[in-house]
Amino acid sequence: MRIRFRTATVLALLLPGLLLTGLPAPPSPIAAQSLPPGNGAAVDLQSDEARIFLGALSTISRYHSTALADSVLWERALDGLLEQLDDPYATIYTPDEYGRFQETNTGNYAGIGVQITLMGGRVTVTAVFRETPAEGVGMLVGDRIVWVEGHDAREWTLDQARDSIRGEPGTVVRIRVARDGLAEPVPLEIVRDNVHVEAVAATWAEEGIAYFRIDRIARGVAEELDAALREYGEARAIVIDLRGNPGGYLEESLRVADMLLAPGQKLASVDSRGPTGEMANQEWDASTPARAADLPIVVLVDAFTASAAEIISGALQDHDRAVVIGRRTFGKGAVQTHYELPAGRRISITTGSWYTPLGRSLQRARHRDGSLRAEDPRLPAPVRTAAGRELPTGGGIFPDLEVESLLRDEELRLLNHANEAQVPFAVRVQEYAFELAKRALAAGQVERLPSTAFDDLAGELVEAGMDPEIVENPVARAYLDRQAQLHYLYRANASSLRLLVQAERDEALAMALKLAGEAGSPADLFTLIEREKAAAEAPGNER
Repeated sequence: MRIRFRTATVLALLLPGLLLTGLPAPPSPIAAQSLPPGNGAAVDLQSDEARIFLGALSTISRYHSTALADSVLWERALDGLLEQLDDPYATIYTPDEYGRFQETNTGNYAGIGVQITLMGGRVTVTAVFRETPAEGVGMLVGDRIVWVEGHDAREWTLDQARDSIRGEPGTVVRIRVARDGLAEPVPLEIVRDNVHVEAVAATWAEEGIAYFRIDRIARGVAEELDAALREYGEARAIVIDLRGNPGGYLEESLRVADMLLAPGQKLASVDSRGPTGEMANQEWDASTPARAADLPIVVLVDAFTASAAEIISGALQDHDRAVVIGRRTFGKGAVQTHYELPAGRRISITTGSWYTPLGRSLQRARHRDGSLRAEDPRLPAPVRTAAGRELPTGGGIFPDLEVESLLRDEELRLLNHANEAQVPFAVRVQEYAFELAKRALAAGQVERLPSTAFDDLAGELVEAGMDPEIVENPVARAYLDRQAQLHYLYRANASSLRLLVQAERDEALAMALKLAGEAGSPADLFTLIEREKAAAEAPGNER
């Protein structure tokens, strides 16, 4: 991969709470900068403004009735400085906080196995990693943490949530989460554990279709994907699922894109403010031979696909290398730079913006609390690809085909009723499915189970206090059976069969598999996408 550096900054793609690292300049990583304030331009402490500020601070410290300690005043002044930046990604780290920040990115830590960020002022789960305690109790992407161990967490910071949720392996943390569509918070009891999560899960979806789910762009993800491409070398089409992927290492995202694009094709660019205080541009071009060059590729994204994952999907889309299906992505295109401060502190501030190869900005404007700002309904002019396709602009990645799976009214009623009856629905399903999986593995026969296999589960829910009419409603019961079936197949390591069951109600996945199965070449996908758009827009046909 050819990398052209014009500034010497450490760049990080960052969702708050997610460790992402900067791009190293070979052969060794660039250290976080220790520079005077103002990116090299020293602050004039003799200016009227500086003397007024210091005089006010001294007067408040000496005479204000609260008698706040100087350390408290300095901390609050620092908080106010960041607040006035109106930068949702600006953060000051203590040494311990920065250590945790780095720890998160290795994939090794003692906790429950989730990624959190502030969205709309609430601590929100943006990733649930596979085979972790959080996944085991049914925590979902989009859950908002509202209560931890008896404490109201609705106004918590990320640090408060992280410090309260993490702990010694083997200990229990009690959490309640608010979930879209449910009237009451969902109670969860989670046993902490040492967590290490691989980023790529690969399986055969259907004959000749390789399915690669990438949970995050972690260190080593490019090598994991390379190994998967070799293992599934006989595939005739590929589906890459980036839904719920909160991002990760910049250099890993570039290596993944480099792997799938032709040498010389641009991977991404950035305009950022460097040590001189002036804006400068950096670009990255692919340099290695393209892998799977003749295979159709479908990429799945959603509203939680962010930062480094957006760089991958944007690069593949811009170069007509893949079609993108799902929902508009998160829109994390701000560049963060980490600088060293005295006393072991570090500051992370936005210093620039990321762009796709065709110059589309990834950034969607957000308030300080992380919520989206009102968007101008008149989006910037679209860009045109080499194949003549028009791609929308305005922040985030717009899918070539928008597909969203929503819960039905009867399904929502079932979940709401479980919360009202204080029945731990997800836990009951997990436990029941685990027992079925153990029996199937012991018998050496794992297959899709009939609906009757889950009759006892439905009975247990009724015995626990749920209304039998709600549980046995045909739509609700089908949902219960499907959830139990998916967990059973997951625990039984029947990944291919599980994927097919998931596609029965996961409309985006079903569409991805359909297109991948029908396309004979990458170019065929564009024709198929237009066909699906026309079908969706036909009178009486709504998706």
